Amino acid sequence: MTDTVPISYLGPYLAGRPGALDRAAGELRQALTETGFYSIVNHGVPPALVREVYRQVARFHALPLAEKLRIKLDRHNVGYLPMRGDTLRTSVVASVTKPNMNEAFFIARDLPAAHPEVLAGRRFRSANQWPADLPGFRAPLVAYCDALERLVQKLVRVYARALDLPASYFDTPFSDFQYKLRATHYPSQPAALEDEFGIAPHTDTSFLTLLAPNDVAGLAFRTRAGDWIDVPTHPDAFIVNGGQLLLRWTNDRFLATPHRAVNRTGGERYALAFFCDANIDWPVAAVPTCVGP
Repeated sequence: MTDTVPISYLGPYLAGRPGALDRAAGELRQALTETGFYSIVNHGVPPALVREVYRQVARFHALPLAEKLRIKLDRHNVGYLPMRGDTLRTSVVASVTKPNMNEAFFIARDLPAAHPEVLAGRRFRSANQWPADLPGFRAPLVAYCDALERLVQKLVRVYARALDLPASYFDTPFSDFQYKLRATHYPSQPAALEDEFGIAPHTDTSFLTLLAPNDVAGLAFRTRAGDWIDVPTHPDAFIVNGGQLLLRWTNDRFLATPHRAVNRTGGERYALAFFCDANIDWPVAAVPTCVGP
Protein backbone atom coordinates (compact mmCIF):
# COMPACT_ATOMS: atom_id res chain seq x y z
CA MET A 1 0.00 0.00 0.00
CA THR A 2 1.33 3.44 -0.87
CA ASP A 3 1.00 6.56 1.29
CA THR A 4 -0.48 8.78 -1.44
CA VAL A 5 -3.98 9.20 -2.82
CA PRO A 6 -3.89 8.92 -6.62
CA ILE A 7 -5.98 11.21 -8.83
CA SER A 8 -8.16 9.84 -11.63
CA TYR A 9 -9.20 12.19 -14.43
CA LEU A 10 -12.62 10.99 -15.52
CA GLY A 11 -13.28 13.57 -18.22
CA PRO A 12 -12.10 11.52 -21.22
CA TYR A 13 -14.09 8.46 -20.11
CA LEU A 14 -17.26 10.43 -19.43
CA ALA A 15 -16.88 12.08 -22.84
CA GLY A 16 -16.74 8.64 -24.48
CA ARG A 17 -13.24 8.94 -25.91
CA PRO A 18 -11.77 5.72 -27.35
CA GLY A 19 -9.67 3.76 -24.88
CA ALA A 20 -10.51 6.07 -21.97
CA LEU A 21 -12.58 3.49 -20.07
CA ASP A 22 -9.76 0.98 -19.92
CA ARG A 23 -7.22 3.68 -19.01
CA ALA A 24 -9.45 4.76 -16.12
CA ALA A 25 -9.88 1.10 -15.15
CA GLY A 26 -6.10 0.68 -14.94
CA GLU A 27 -5.83 3.69 -12.63
CA LEU A 28 -8.67 2.37 -10.48
CA ARG A 29 -7.17 -1.12 -10.26
CA GLN A 30 -3.88 0.27 -9.01
CA ALA A 31 -5.57 2.58 -6.51
CA LEU A 32 -7.84 -0.07 -5.02
CA THR A 33 -5.15 -2.73 -4.72
CA GLU A 34 -2.46 -0.42 -3.28
CA THR A 35 -4.17 2.43 -1.41
CA GLY A 36 -7.91 1.83 -1.25
CA PHE A 37 -8.49 5.58 -1.68
CA TYR A 38 -8.42 7.73 -4.80
CA SER A 39 -9.60 11.17 -5.97
CA ILE A 40 -11.70 11.91 -9.04
CA VAL A 41 -11.79 15.15 -10.98
CA ASN A 42 -13.68 16.11 -14.15
CA HIS A 43 -16.55 14.07 -12.70
CA GLY A 44 -19.42 16.21 -13.99
CA VAL A 45 -20.97 17.12 -10.62
CA PRO A 46 -21.45 20.93 -10.65
CA PRO A 47 -19.31 22.66 -7.99
CA ALA A 48 -22.15 25.12 -7.38
CA LEU A 49 -24.42 22.23 -6.37
CA VAL A 50 -21.82 20.91 -3.92
CA ARG A 51 -21.43 24.35 -2.37
CA GLU A 52 -25.19 24.77 -2.04
CA VAL A 53 -25.56 21.41 -0.29
CA TYR A 54 -22.83 22.37 2.18
CA ARG A 55 -24.66 25.64 2.81
CA GLN A 56 -27.94 23.85 3.45
CA VAL A 57 -26.31 21.29 5.74
CA ALA A 58 -24.80 24.09 7.84
CA ARG A 59 -28.29 25.63 8.08
CA PHE A 60 -29.70 22.33 9.30
CA HIS A 61 -27.04 21.77 11.96
CA ALA A 62 -27.52 25.34 13.20
CA LEU A 63 -31.15 24.56 14.12
CA PRO A 64 -32.03 24.22 17.81
CA LEU A 65 -31.45 20.70 19.11
CA ALA A 66 -35.16 20.26 19.89
CA GLU A 67 -36.01 20.91 16.23
CA LYS A 68 -33.50 18.34 15.01
CA LEU A 69 -34.62 15.72 17.53
CA ARG A 70 -38.11 15.79 16.01
CA ILE A 71 -36.65 13.76 13.16
CA LYS A 72 -34.28 11.58 15.21
CA LEU A 73 -32.69 8.65 13.39
CA ASP A 74 -35.22 5.84 12.92
CA ARG A 75 -35.02 2.08 12.28
CA HIS A 76 -34.39 2.76 8.59
CA ASN A 77 -31.32 4.83 9.53
CA VAL A 78 -32.68 8.08 8.11
CA GLY A 79 -32.99 11.30 10.09
CA TYR A 80 -30.87 13.07 12.69
CA LEU A 81 -28.10 11.51 14.77
CA PRO A 82 -27.26 13.74 17.78
CA MET A 83 -23.78 14.74 18.87
CA ARG A 84 -22.03 11.79 20.55
CA GLY A 85 -25.02 9.71 19.43
CA ASP A 86 -23.08 6.62 18.32
CA THR A 87 -20.02 4.60 19.30
CA LEU A 88 -18.27 2.43 16.69
CA ARG A 89 -18.14 -0.70 18.83
CA THR A 90 -18.28 -2.80 15.65
CA SER A 91 -15.05 -1.31 14.26
CA VAL A 92 -12.82 -4.05 12.85
CA VAL A 93 -9.68 -1.90 13.11
CA ALA A 94 -9.79 -0.37 16.60
CA SER A 95 -11.13 -0.92 20.09
CA VAL A 96 -13.53 2.01 20.38
CA THR A 97 -15.02 3.00 23.73
CA LYS A 98 -15.89 6.68 23.29
CA PRO A 99 -18.77 8.09 21.23
CA ASN A 100 -18.02 9.96 18.02
CA MET A 101 -17.72 13.75 18.26
CA ASN A 102 -20.12 14.55 15.45
CA GLU A 103 -23.77 14.99 14.61
CA ALA A 104 -25.23 13.90 11.30
CA PHE A 105 -28.30 13.99 9.07
CA PHE A 106 -29.01 10.91 6.94
CA ILE A 107 -31.15 10.52 3.85
CA ALA A 108 -31.65 7.63 1.44
CA ARG A 109 -33.35 7.51 -1.95
CA ASP A 110 -36.28 9.90 -1.64
CA LEU A 111 -39.09 7.38 -1.99
CA PRO A 112 -42.65 8.75 -2.02
CA ALA A 113 -44.96 7.93 0.88
CA ALA A 114 -47.16 5.92 -1.50
CA HIS A 115 -44.30 3.68 -2.70
CA PRO A 116 -45.31 0.00 -2.20
CA GLU A 117 -42.24 -0.80 -0.08
CA VAL A 118 -42.80 2.29 2.07
CA LEU A 119 -46.42 1.30 2.62
CA ALA A 120 -45.29 -2.25 3.47
CA GLY A 121 -42.82 -0.91 6.06
CA ARG A 122 -39.90 -2.70 4.47
CA ARG A 123 -36.72 -1.93 6.36
CA PHE A 124 -34.32 0.48 4.64
CA ARG A 125 -36.93 1.26 1.95
CA SER A 126 -38.64 4.14 3.71
CA ALA A 127 -39.56 7.73 3.08
CA ASN A 128 -36.97 10.21 4.34
CA GLN A 129 -37.45 12.41 7.40
CA TRP A 130 -37.18 16.11 6.58
CA PRO A 131 -37.10 19.14 8.89
CA ALA A 132 -40.49 20.84 8.97
CA ASP A 133 -39.40 24.50 8.95
CA LEU A 134 -36.34 24.76 6.74
CA PRO A 135 -37.47 26.03 3.31
CA GLY A 136 -35.08 25.38 0.44
CA PHE A 137 -33.37 22.50 2.23
CA ARG A 138 -34.80 19.37 0.61
CA ALA A 139 -34.48 20.11 -3.12
CA PRO A 140 -30.69 20.64 -3.30
CA LEU A 141 -30.00 17.48 -1.28
CA VAL A 142 -32.22 15.39 -3.54
CA ALA A 143 -30.63 16.95 -6.66
CA TYR A 144 -27.19 16.18 -5.24
CA CYS A 145 -28.09 12.54 -4.59
CA ASP A 146 -29.50 12.28 -8.11
CA ALA A 147 -26.25 13.65 -9.56
CA LEU A 148 -24.13 11.23 -7.53
CA GLU A 149 -26.37 8.32 -8.47
CA ARG A 150 -25.73 9.04 -12.16
CA LEU A 151 -21.99 9.32 -11.47
CA VAL A 152 -21.89 6.01 -9.57
CA GLN A 153 -23.69 4.22 -12.41
CA LYS A 154 -20.86 5.36 -14.68
CA LEU A 155 -18.16 4.57 -12.12
CA VAL A 156 -19.23 0.95 -11.66
CA ARG A 157 -18.42 0.36 -15.34
CA VAL A 158 -14.85 1.37 -14.54
CA TYR A 159 -14.88 -1.05 -11.60
CA ALA A 160 -16.07 -3.84 -13.90
CA ARG A 161 -13.25 -3.27 -16.39
CA ALA A 162 -10.73 -2.95 -13.53
CA LEU A 163 -11.78 -6.49 -12.59
CA ASP A 164 -11.41 -7.69 -16.21
CA LEU A 165 -15.18 -8.08 -16.52
CA PRO A 166 -17.50 -6.78 -19.24
CA ALA A 167 -18.20 -3.08 -18.68
CA SER A 168 -21.89 -3.81 -18.13
CA TYR A 169 -21.28 -6.39 -15.36
CA PHE A 170 -22.53 -4.17 -12.52
CA ASP A 171 -25.21 -2.31 -14.51
CA THR A 172 -28.16 -4.36 -13.25
CA PRO A 173 -27.17 -4.61 -9.56
CA PHE A 174 -26.72 -0.82 -9.58
CA SER A 175 -29.86 0.04 -11.55
CA ASP A 176 -31.77 0.91 -8.34
CA PHE A 177 -28.97 0.76 -5.82
CA GLN A 178 -29.15 1.50 -2.12
CA TYR A 179 -27.45 4.66 -0.93
CA LYS A 180 -27.20 6.87 2.12
CA LEU A 181 -26.04 10.46 2.26
CA ARG A 182 -24.49 11.30 5.61
CA ALA A 183 -24.26 15.07 6.12
CA THR A 184 -21.97 15.41 9.13
CA HIS A 185 -20.96 18.29 11.38
CA TYR A 186 -17.63 17.93 13.19
CA PRO A 187 -16.92 20.59 15.84
CA SER A 188 -13.29 21.42 16.44
CA GLN A 189 -11.66 19.13 19.01
CA PRO A 190 -8.85 19.90 21.46
CA ALA A 191 -5.54 18.30 20.47
CA ALA A 192 -5.16 16.91 24.01
CA LEU A 193 -7.93 14.35 23.49
CA GLU A 194 -5.88 11.82 21.54
CA ASP A 195 -8.30 8.90 21.95
CA GLU A 196 -11.42 10.85 20.98
CA PHE A 197 -12.37 11.14 17.34
CA GLY A 198 -14.82 12.98 15.13
CA ILE A 199 -15.40 9.51 13.77
CA ALA A 200 -13.30 6.63 15.09
CA PRO A 201 -11.10 4.37 12.94
CA HIS A 202 -13.29 2.08 10.83
CA THR A 203 -13.88 0.61 7.41
CA ASP A 204 -17.04 1.45 5.49
CA THR A 205 -19.59 -1.27 4.81
CA SER A 206 -20.29 0.04 1.30
CA PHE A 207 -19.29 -0.99 -2.21
CA LEU A 208 -17.93 2.51 -2.66
CA THR A 209 -18.12 5.80 -0.78
CA LEU A 210 -17.96 9.23 -2.41
CA LEU A 211 -16.79 12.07 -0.16
CA ALA A 212 -17.53 15.55 -1.47
CA PRO A 213 -14.78 18.11 -2.10
CA ASN A 214 -13.84 19.73 1.20
CA ASP A 215 -11.53 22.64 1.97
CA VAL A 216 -11.42 21.74 5.68
CA ALA A 217 -8.95 18.97 6.54
CA GLY A 218 -9.64 16.14 8.97
CA LEU A 219 -9.76 12.82 7.09
CA ALA A 220 -6.91 10.31 7.38
CA PHE A 221 -6.40 6.70 6.24
CA ARG A 222 -4.23 3.92 7.66
CA THR A 223 -1.54 2.23 5.61
CA ARG A 224 -0.83 -1.49 5.92
CA ALA A 225 2.24 -0.54 7.95
CA GLY A 226 -0.10 1.06 10.48
CA ASP A 227 0.75 4.69 9.72
CA TRP A 228 -1.99 7.32 9.53
CA ILE A 229 -1.80 9.55 6.46
CA ASP A 230 -3.81 12.75 6.08
CA VAL A 231 -5.91 12.70 2.93
CA PRO A 232 -5.04 15.76 0.83
CA THR A 233 -7.74 18.05 -0.49
CA HIS A 234 -7.90 19.10 -4.15
CA PRO A 235 -10.29 21.71 -5.55
CA ASP A 236 -13.54 20.12 -6.80
CA ALA A 237 -12.17 16.57 -6.31
CA PHE A 238 -14.25 13.80 -4.76
CA ILE A 239 -12.47 11.27 -2.55
CA VAL A 240 -13.54 7.67 -3.23
CA ASN A 241 -12.87 4.58 -1.13
CA GLY A 242 -14.00 0.99 -1.02
CA GLY A 243 -15.83 -0.77 1.78
CA GLN A 244 -16.58 -4.25 3.06
CA LEU A 245 -19.08 -5.06 0.30
CA LEU A 246 -16.42 -4.33 -2.32
CA LEU A 247 -13.92 -6.42 -0.33
CA ARG A 248 -16.33 -9.37 -0.32
CA TRP A 249 -17.43 -8.98 -3.93
CA THR A 250 -13.79 -9.01 -5.10
CA ASN A 251 -12.68 -11.81 -2.78
CA ASP A 252 -10.36 -9.41 -0.88
CA ARG A 253 -8.68 -8.19 -4.07
CA PHE A 254 -9.85 -4.58 -3.72
CA LEU A 255 -9.22 -2.91 -0.38
CA ALA A 256 -11.53 -1.59 2.31
CA THR A 257 -9.05 0.81 3.90
CA PRO A 258 -9.40 1.96 7.53
CA HIS A 259 -9.92 5.69 7.97
CA ARG A 260 -10.91 8.21 10.63
CA ALA A 261 -11.79 11.89 10.96
CA VAL A 262 -10.67 14.44 13.56
CA ASN A 263 -11.25 18.18 13.31
CA ARG A 264 -8.27 20.09 14.75
CA THR A 265 -8.81 23.22 12.62
CA GLY A 266 -10.31 25.43 15.31
CA GLY A 267 -13.41 25.92 13.15
CA GLU A 268 -16.45 23.91 12.14
CA ARG A 269 -16.07 21.04 9.65
CA TYR A 270 -18.87 19.63 7.52
CA ALA A 271 -18.61 16.48 5.40
CA LEU A 272 -20.84 14.84 2.79
CA ALA A 273 -20.34 11.08 2.55
CA PHE A 274 -22.39 9.17 -0.04
CA PHE A 275 -22.39 5.41 0.73
CA CYS A 276 -23.34 3.16 -2.19
CA ASP A 277 -24.44 -0.47 -2.19
CA ALA A 278 -26.11 -2.72 -4.75
CA ASN A 279 -29.85 -3.21 -5.18
CA ILE A 280 -31.25 -4.37 -1.86
CA ASP A 281 -32.08 -7.89 -3.07
CA TRP A 282 -28.97 -8.49 -5.17
CA PRO A 283 -27.03 -11.67 -4.21
CA VAL A 284 -23.34 -11.00 -3.70
CA ALA A 285 -20.65 -13.56 -4.49
CA ALA A 286 -17.01 -13.14 -5.49
CA VAL A 287 -16.78 -12.15 -9.16
CA PRO A 288 -15.42 -14.84 -11.51
CA THR A 289 -12.11 -13.04 -12.15
CA CYS A 290 -11.32 -13.01 -8.41
CA VAL A 291 -11.75 -16.73 -7.80
CA GLY A 292 -8.86 -19.11 -8.46
CA PRO A 293 -8.57 -22.91 -8.46
